[in-house]
Amino acid sequence: MTGLFAAIDPRAAHWRPDLGTAVAAATLAVNLLLMRALDDIRDLDYDRRLHPGRPLAAGVVRRTDLCVLYAAGALLLPVLNAGNPVAALILAGQLGYGALVIAVHHWLRWPSANNLVLSLLVSFPVQLLLHLYLYVGFLQGTGLTPGRPGAEAIAVVVLASVHLELAKKITRIVRPGERTYVATFGLGGTVALALAAPIASMIVLLLGATRPLGHWWVAAVAPLSVVMVAGWRFWHSRESRWSAKAASWYLLVSFVSYLFLGLRA
Repeated sequence: MTGLFAAIDPRAAHWRPDLGTAVAAATLAVNLLLMRALDDIRDLDYDRRLHPGRPLAAGVVRRTDLCVLYAAGALLLPVLNAGNPVAALILAGQLGYGALVIAVHHWLRWPSANNLVLSLLVSFPVQLLLHLYLYVGFLQGTGLTPGRPGAEAIAVVVLASVHLELAKKITRIVRPGERTYVATFGLGGTVALALAAPIASMIVLLLGATRPLGHWWVAAVAPLSVVMVAGWRFWHSRESRWSAKAASWYLLVSFVSYLFLGLRA
Protein backbone atom coordinates (compact mmCIF):
# COMPACT_ATOMS: atom_id res chain seq x y z
CA MET A 1 0.00 0.00 0.00
CA THR A 2 2.83 2.39 0.81
CA GLY A 3 4.40 1.47 -2.52
CA LEU A 4 1.16 2.45 -4.21
CA PHE A 5 1.21 5.86 -2.52
CA ALA A 6 4.75 6.32 -3.85
CA ALA A 7 3.81 5.13 -7.34
CA ILE A 8 0.94 7.60 -7.69
CA ASP A 9 2.43 10.63 -5.91
CA PRO A 10 4.88 12.44 -8.25
CA ARG A 11 6.65 13.98 -5.25
CA ALA A 12 7.75 10.61 -3.84
CA ALA A 13 10.71 9.96 -6.11
CA HIS A 14 13.14 7.25 -4.98
CA TRP A 15 10.88 5.92 -2.22
CA ARG A 16 12.18 2.86 -0.41
CA PRO A 17 10.77 0.85 2.52
CA ASP A 18 12.18 1.89 5.90
CA LEU A 19 11.66 1.24 9.59
CA GLY A 20 8.32 3.02 9.45
CA THR A 21 7.20 0.62 6.73
CA ALA A 22 8.14 -2.32 8.94
CA VAL A 23 6.19 -0.88 11.88
CA ALA A 24 3.18 -0.33 9.61
CA ALA A 25 3.40 -3.91 8.30
CA ALA A 26 3.51 -5.35 11.82
CA THR A 27 0.67 -3.07 12.89
CA LEU A 28 -1.47 -4.09 9.94
CA ALA A 29 -0.89 -7.80 10.56
CA VAL A 30 -2.01 -7.52 14.19
CA ASN A 31 -4.85 -5.18 13.29
CA LEU A 32 -6.31 -7.55 10.70
CA LEU A 33 -6.10 -10.37 13.24
CA LEU A 34 -8.14 -8.24 15.65
CA MET A 35 -10.70 -7.46 12.93
CA ARG A 36 -10.97 -11.19 12.22
CA ALA A 37 -11.68 -11.78 15.91
CA LEU A 38 -14.51 -9.23 15.83
CA ASP A 39 -15.96 -10.83 12.69
CA ASP A 40 -15.91 -14.24 14.36
CA ILE A 41 -17.78 -12.86 17.36
CA ARG A 42 -20.37 -11.20 15.15
CA ASP A 43 -20.82 -14.28 12.95
CA LEU A 44 -20.88 -16.89 15.72
CA ASP A 45 -24.50 -17.99 15.22
CA TYR A 46 -24.02 -18.10 11.45
CA ASP A 47 -20.80 -20.09 11.71
CA ARG A 48 -22.40 -22.60 14.04
CA ARG A 49 -24.86 -23.40 11.25
CA LEU A 50 -22.72 -23.19 8.12
CA HIS A 51 -19.07 -23.20 9.30
CA PRO A 52 -19.00 -25.28 12.49
CA GLY A 53 -15.28 -25.98 12.08
CA ARG A 54 -14.26 -22.39 12.77
CA PRO A 55 -12.42 -22.08 16.12
CA LEU A 56 -15.06 -20.05 17.95
CA ALA A 57 -17.99 -22.03 16.59
CA ALA A 58 -16.22 -25.30 17.41
CA GLY A 59 -15.52 -24.19 20.99
CA VAL A 60 -11.74 -24.22 20.57
CA VAL A 61 -11.69 -20.63 21.84
CA ARG A 62 -14.26 -18.64 23.78
CA ARG A 63 -15.79 -15.27 23.02
CA THR A 64 -14.07 -13.96 26.16
CA ASP A 65 -10.69 -15.05 24.76
CA LEU A 66 -11.23 -13.01 21.62
CA CYS A 67 -12.36 -9.98 23.62
CA VAL A 68 -9.19 -10.17 25.71
CA LEU A 69 -7.13 -10.52 22.53
CA TYR A 70 -8.81 -7.46 21.05
CA ALA A 71 -8.34 -5.38 24.20
CA ALA A 72 -4.65 -6.29 24.37
CA GLY A 73 -4.13 -5.43 20.71
CA ALA A 74 -6.02 -2.16 21.07
CA LEU A 75 -3.60 -1.14 23.81
CA LEU A 76 -0.49 -2.40 22.03
CA LEU A 77 -0.91 -0.89 18.56
CA PRO A 78 -1.15 2.81 19.53
CA VAL A 79 1.92 2.34 21.74
CA LEU A 80 3.79 0.69 18.85
CA ASN A 81 3.00 3.77 16.76
CA ALA A 82 3.72 6.35 19.46
CA GLY A 83 6.40 7.88 17.23
CA ASN A 84 3.64 9.14 14.95
CA PRO A 85 0.89 10.60 17.17
CA VAL A 86 -1.51 11.20 14.27
CA ALA A 87 -1.19 7.60 13.12
CA ALA A 88 -1.65 6.36 16.69
CA LEU A 89 -4.80 8.49 17.03
CA ILE A 90 -6.23 7.11 13.77
CA LEU A 91 -5.53 3.57 14.97
CA ALA A 92 -7.25 4.25 18.29
CA GLY A 93 -10.27 5.62 16.42
CA GLN A 94 -10.38 2.65 14.06
CA LEU A 95 -10.14 0.11 16.88
CA GLY A 96 -12.74 2.00 18.89
CA TYR A 97 -15.10 2.13 15.94
CA GLY A 98 -14.70 -1.61 15.36
CA ALA A 99 -15.57 -2.33 18.97
CA LEU A 100 -18.57 0.03 18.75
CA VAL A 101 -19.92 -1.76 15.66
CA ILE A 102 -19.75 -5.12 17.43
CA ALA A 103 -21.35 -3.70 20.59
CA VAL A 104 -24.25 -2.19 18.61
CA HIS A 105 -24.69 -5.46 16.73
CA HIS A 106 -24.70 -7.45 19.97
CA TRP A 107 -27.11 -5.25 21.89
CA LEU A 108 -29.37 -3.93 19.11
CA ARG A 109 -28.89 -6.61 16.46
CA TRP A 110 -28.20 -3.86 13.93
CA PRO A 111 -27.37 -4.01 11.19
CA SER A 112 -28.72 -7.45 10.41
CA ALA A 113 -25.82 -9.66 9.39
CA ASN A 114 -28.04 -10.97 6.60
CA ASN A 115 -28.07 -7.50 5.02
CA LEU A 116 -24.62 -7.77 3.47
CA VAL A 117 -24.69 -4.43 1.68
CA LEU A 118 -25.63 -2.44 4.80
CA SER A 119 -23.17 -4.42 6.93
CA LEU A 120 -20.45 -3.67 4.38
CA LEU A 121 -21.22 0.05 4.46
CA VAL A 122 -21.23 0.11 8.27
CA SER A 123 -17.88 -1.71 8.36
CA PHE A 124 -16.28 0.39 5.61
CA PRO A 125 -14.90 3.10 7.96
CA VAL A 126 -12.70 0.41 9.54
CA GLN A 127 -11.00 -0.22 6.20
CA LEU A 128 -10.86 3.47 5.32
CA LEU A 129 -9.20 4.38 8.63
CA LEU A 130 -6.59 1.67 8.10
CA HIS A 131 -5.75 3.15 4.71
CA LEU A 132 -5.54 6.62 6.25
CA TYR A 133 -3.23 5.23 8.92
CA LEU A 134 -0.90 3.91 6.22
CA TYR A 135 -1.11 7.18 4.32
CA VAL A 136 -0.15 9.20 7.40
CA GLY A 137 2.86 6.90 7.87
CA PHE A 138 3.83 7.40 4.24
CA LEU A 139 3.60 11.17 4.62
CA GLN A 140 5.77 11.11 7.72
CA GLY A 141 8.39 8.91 6.07
CA THR A 142 8.60 11.06 2.94
CA GLY A 143 8.06 14.47 4.53
CA LEU A 144 5.19 15.21 2.14
CA THR A 145 1.82 16.86 2.72
CA PRO A 146 -1.58 15.30 1.95
CA GLY A 147 -2.79 15.52 -1.62
CA ARG A 148 -5.09 14.06 -4.26
CA PRO A 149 -2.72 11.15 -5.06
CA GLY A 150 -3.44 9.72 -1.62
CA ALA A 151 -7.18 9.64 -2.29
CA GLU A 152 -6.56 8.04 -5.69
CA ALA A 153 -4.38 5.33 -4.16
CA ILE A 154 -7.02 4.56 -1.53
CA ALA A 155 -9.66 4.34 -4.27
CA VAL A 156 -7.48 1.81 -6.13
CA VAL A 157 -7.28 -0.47 -3.10
CA VAL A 158 -10.92 -0.08 -2.06
CA LEU A 159 -12.06 -1.11 -5.54
CA ALA A 160 -9.67 -4.07 -5.52
CA SER A 161 -11.04 -5.13 -2.13
CA VAL A 162 -14.60 -4.99 -3.45
CA HIS A 163 -13.72 -7.79 -5.84
CA LEU A 164 -12.60 -10.05 -3.00
CA GLU A 165 -15.70 -9.22 -0.94
CA LEU A 166 -18.07 -10.04 -3.80
CA ALA A 167 -16.27 -12.90 -5.54
CA LYS A 168 -15.72 -15.08 -2.49
CA LYS A 169 -19.50 -15.17 -1.97
CA ILE A 170 -20.52 -15.91 -5.58
CA THR A 171 -22.44 -19.16 -5.87
CA ARG A 172 -24.86 -20.67 -8.35
CA ILE A 173 -26.75 -22.55 -5.64
CA VAL A 174 -27.52 -20.63 -2.45
CA ARG A 175 -27.63 -22.88 0.60
CA PRO A 176 -30.46 -22.28 3.09
CA GLY A 177 -29.50 -19.37 5.32
CA GLU A 178 -26.31 -18.60 3.35
CA ARG A 179 -25.21 -14.99 3.13
CA THR A 180 -24.30 -14.07 -0.42
CA TYR A 181 -24.58 -11.00 -2.61
CA VAL A 182 -26.23 -13.22 -5.20
CA ALA A 183 -29.40 -12.96 -3.10
CA THR A 184 -29.29 -9.17 -3.52
CA PHE A 185 -27.89 -8.58 -7.02
CA GLY A 186 -28.56 -11.93 -8.67
CA LEU A 187 -25.85 -14.15 -10.09
CA GLY A 188 -25.25 -12.09 -13.22
CA GLY A 189 -25.29 -8.79 -11.34
CA THR A 190 -22.89 -10.00 -8.69
CA VAL A 191 -20.47 -11.37 -11.28
CA ALA A 192 -20.69 -8.13 -13.26
CA LEU A 193 -19.87 -6.06 -10.16
CA ALA A 194 -17.07 -8.46 -9.19
CA LEU A 195 -15.52 -7.97 -12.63
CA ALA A 196 -16.15 -4.22 -12.83
CA ALA A 197 -14.43 -3.44 -9.51
CA PRO A 198 -10.91 -4.69 -10.46
CA ILE A 199 -11.22 -3.14 -13.92
CA ALA A 200 -12.10 0.20 -12.33
CA SER A 201 -9.24 -0.25 -9.86
CA MET A 202 -6.79 -0.77 -12.72
CA ILE A 203 -8.10 2.26 -14.62
CA VAL A 204 -7.75 4.53 -11.59
CA LEU A 205 -4.21 3.23 -11.08
CA LEU A 206 -3.19 3.78 -14.71
CA LEU A 207 -4.73 7.26 -14.79
CA GLY A 208 -3.35 8.18 -11.38
CA ALA A 209 0.24 7.20 -12.15
CA THR A 210 1.77 10.60 -12.85
CA ARG A 211 5.08 9.29 -14.19
CA PRO A 212 5.26 7.28 -17.44
CA LEU A 213 5.02 3.58 -16.59
CA GLY A 214 6.90 2.36 -19.64
CA HIS A 215 7.01 -1.43 -19.62
CA TRP A 216 5.91 -1.33 -15.98
CA TRP A 217 2.32 -1.01 -17.16
CA VAL A 218 2.39 -4.81 -17.12
CA ALA A 219 2.63 -4.74 -13.31
CA ALA A 220 -0.48 -2.56 -13.12
CA VAL A 221 -2.48 -4.82 -15.43
CA ALA A 222 -1.17 -8.23 -14.31
CA PRO A 223 -3.54 -8.70 -11.32
CA LEU A 224 -6.50 -8.49 -13.67
CA SER A 225 -5.36 -11.72 -15.35
CA VAL A 226 -6.11 -13.61 -12.13
CA VAL A 227 -9.69 -12.30 -12.22
CA MET A 228 -10.13 -13.14 -15.89
CA VAL A 229 -8.91 -16.70 -15.46
CA ALA A 230 -11.15 -17.24 -12.43
CA GLY A 231 -14.13 -15.79 -14.28
CA TRP A 232 -13.50 -17.96 -17.33
CA ARG A 233 -13.29 -21.08 -15.16
CA PHE A 234 -16.47 -20.16 -13.30
CA TRP A 235 -18.54 -19.75 -16.45
CA HIS A 236 -17.09 -22.45 -18.67
CA SER A 237 -16.51 -25.23 -16.15
CA ARG A 238 -19.93 -24.61 -14.60
CA GLU A 239 -18.40 -24.76 -11.12
CA SER A 240 -20.92 -24.03 -8.40
CA ARG A 241 -18.78 -21.38 -6.72
CA TRP A 242 -16.30 -18.71 -7.72
CA SER A 243 -12.87 -19.70 -6.44
CA ALA A 244 -12.35 -17.90 -3.12
CA LYS A 245 -8.65 -18.70 -3.42
CA ALA A 246 -8.48 -16.95 -6.80
CA ALA A 247 -10.16 -13.87 -5.31
CA SER A 248 -7.57 -13.81 -2.52
CA TRP A 249 -4.73 -14.33 -4.99
CA TYR A 250 -5.96 -11.36 -7.00
CA LEU A 251 -5.62 -9.08 -3.98
CA LEU A 252 -2.20 -10.51 -3.11
CA VAL A 253 -0.89 -10.08 -6.65
CA SER A 254 -2.30 -6.54 -6.65
CA PHE A 255 -0.33 -5.59 -3.55
CA VAL A 256 2.84 -7.13 -4.99
CA SER A 257 2.34 -5.05 -8.13
CA TYR A 258 1.89 -1.91 -6.01
CA LEU A 259 5.23 -2.61 -4.33
CA PHE A 260 7.01 -2.99 -7.66
CA LEU A 261 5.43 0.20 -8.98
CA GLY A 262 6.48 2.05 -5.84
CA LEU A 263 10.07 0.80 -6.05
CA ARG A 264 10.38 1.91 -9.67
CA ALA A 265 9.27 5.41 -8.66
